[in-house]
Amino acid sequence: MLMQRVRSLDILRGAIMILMAVDHVRVYSGIPAGGPDPGIFFTRWITHFCAPGFAFFAGTSILLYAQKLNDVNKLSRFLVTRGLLLVLLEETFIRFCWCFNLNYSDFFLAGVIWMLGWCMVLMAVLVRLKPRTTGIIGLVIIVAQQAFRYVPLLLPASMQEAFSKAWNFIYPTNVESSEGIFILYVIVPWIGVMAAGYGFGLIFNLNETKRKGICLSLGITSIILFLIIGSIIILMHPSADAPSFMYRLLSQQKYPASQLFLLMTLGPLITLIPLVEKAHGWLVNVLTTFGKVPMFYYLLHIPLIHVSALIVNLTRTGNAHQEWYTTAPFTSIPEADHWSLALLYLIFILDVTILYFICKQYADYKLKYPEKKWLRYI
Repeated sequence: MLMQRVRSLDILRGAIMILMAVDHVRVYSGIPAGGPDPGIFFTRWITHFCAPGFAFFAGTSILLYAQKLNDVNKLSRFLVTRGLLLVLLEETFIRFCWCFNLNYSDFFLAGVIWMLGWCMVLMAVLVRLKPRTTGIIGLVIIVAQQAFRYVPLLLPASMQEAFSKAWNFIYPTNVESSEGIFILYVIVPWIGVMAAGYGFGLIFNLNETKRKGICLSLGITSIILFLIIGSIIILMHPSADAPSFMYRLLSQQKYPASQLFLLMTLGPLITLIPLVEKAHGWLVNVLTTFGKVPMFYYLLHIPLIHVSALIVNLTRTGNAHQEWYTTAPFTSIPEADHWSLALLYLIFILDVTILYFICKQYADYKLKYPEKKWLRYI
């Protein structure tokens, strides 16, 4: 049963990694993050499942690893060291692969791996609580996340501005961050998502029937809540100039991730868990391979996509135009040089195919040498 459970998470993690590649090819293509065009809108929308799934299933995996390890001190040390490693990788190797430069004075990015790393460090404390308690704390953080915006106001007025700039890494305030610092992923509510995923992992101790029932009930309820609450909010705030009802409903706030955004994304992912447990076929095998080595995949996919973009630009314009990507993932590509959606998906398919063969080799290597402890970190 354990193999089935881990397999279902691997399949969904693999799907998340592939969707992530779609979005990052889009970044280098110059195609905007959404818009009225259905193809562009849904190309971006389908990738919204990545960060929530990554954080939530990371929490679930921590619980499964905790049960296997059965030593909370070793688990805490592992989470701290792996978390700090992720932060280091984000600000060194990953940042360089995004931009191909080392100019930190103009551009410092707090991205998704940075966020996951610090959340793991915080989880090193939370895993010392009962999983159910940690899960409840996670849900409270998600629901009450807006309260974190007012924490700087608890300090004397003379300290609020300086503290607010630092607090922006935790949750956005009304004070802008220092120049050159770009915070994509704050810690709240993502630590709540990871903690909720940790508590959610308890369902994998149940038999298949109970596990399936809980996943379907929880997932479908989340979807229904999203549809009802999101629809009510739109109906209460009509706008003649706004996009269609569906576009407004699906355009939930991601930075920071709102409660509706998390209901919209985590609901379907939780619903899919029992549905993929017994799935088979070549696509499932591909997804499972990616899901077994998600960090290795992540470290490879950004430089591969970046180089692919330079090759495409060189082929189309006679110039690689690296200057467009000096602050990637925030790019400055002239509209006339934006790729078509067809080209975006062609490069995506080619890059994912290359990644599959490399990741398959690495996954086999990890399986062959389980005694190599460093393999647990990448």
